[in-house]
Amino acid sequence: MIQQILRFPWKSTARTLRERFREDRLGVTASSLTFTSTMALVPLITVALAVFTAFPMFSRFQDVLQKWLMESLIPDNIARQVMAYLTQFASHSSKLGGAGVAVLFVTALALILTIDHTLNSIWRVRTPRPLGQRILIYWAGLTLGPLLLGFSLSLSSYAISASRGVVSVLPGGVELLLDLLQFFMLAGGMAALYFYVPNVRVRWSHAWAGGLFVSAGLEVAKKLLTLYLAKVPTYSVLYGAFATVPILLIWIYTAWLIVLLGAVITAYLPSLLAGRELRGRTPGFQFQLALEALQQLERARTEQVKGLAIEPLAAMLRVDSLQLEPVLEALCTLDWIGLLQEQGADEAARYVLLADPDSTPLAPLLQALLLGRQESTESLWKNGDWTALRLREAL
Repeated sequence: MIQQILRFPWKSTARTLRERFREDRLGVTASSLTFTSTMALVPLITVALAVFTAFPMFSRFQDVLQKWLMESLIPDNIARQVMAYLTQFASHSSKLGGAGVAVLFVTALALILTIDHTLNSIWRVRTPRPLGQRILIYWAGLTLGPLLLGFSLSLSSYAISASRGVVSVLPGGVELLLDLLQFFMLAGGMAALYFYVPNVRVRWSHAWAGGLFVSAGLEVAKKLLTLYLAKVPTYSVLYGAFATVPILLIWIYTAWLIVLLGAVITAYLPSLLAGRELRGRTPGFQFQLALEALQQLERARTEQVKGLAIEPLAAMLRVDSLQLEPVLEALCTLDWIGLLQEQGADEAARYVLLADPDSTPLAPLLQALLLGRQESTESLWKNGDWTALRLREAL
């Protein structure tokens, strides 16, 4: 395991995180998720409490779950105040009318759809799951998730209570074991988020890598924020009793940043492990990548197995498959390549070259991926005589 850790491409991963943070505007996305999360906190807590209220036998789970949320997800400085406020607000939801309940539902749904859209955009997914299917998956997570988590935590709590009848103080090893249990439960929840939400195939090992990153990142962020607030009591001095609100907003924003970076790691881990770094820092990169892909697909015409799957093609071009997908979609739109999915075959779908390079004009590809033909560029198109070029000349 030590050798695998040493061989891991840490430098490439850091570079990928920096580039994705800038190009995908993850800071702005985290701000949007922070606002939506703040508005949806009370509806989500209301749904969870409604589940426990509907089944009184699970009331024990509710107390254990609230305690775990305070200890694991929220810094100690604001945990008790935040949970008290949320529980108080949620308890008043029964006084709402039909319109108020509808607003709560729409707010919770907005957070769900925002998370879904954000993660699918990181994976470059063009066609997300149907809306009804997405709502069903998230609603099952909102209702069954608290019950399962509370049941698991209650078993641990029961074991601790039983052990205290034998020993008065928990041994250090037991406390460490419980801390590790909380750590891996959070990592498992994030791994499930990365595995089930994007409408694309994600390996469990890669999802767990992202989940472990998030769990470790949140622990470090909690310690740093707690240390900062203890050493520099700026918010308490400025805001007084209201200091909980800005601190909570900062924490939610930081947490979402860590979650989004974990999603980036999960999405790009296959390419990082294969030694393929992100390309595309030059203008016209997609046009260049399209030509390189067409060159490889033309060579594959003479092979016994016609065409190439996306992963082998990405390996040949030394790019990430997430970068290659939109280029292949553009070529499919032009009807220059086609996706061959053999009936009943276990192999991945293959892209095959359909266009004849000797007779196909290059102009459609130039317009799609390099320079559109507009009134301001018409002189360049005419003087450059680009309409006379054929695909063969470019290849």
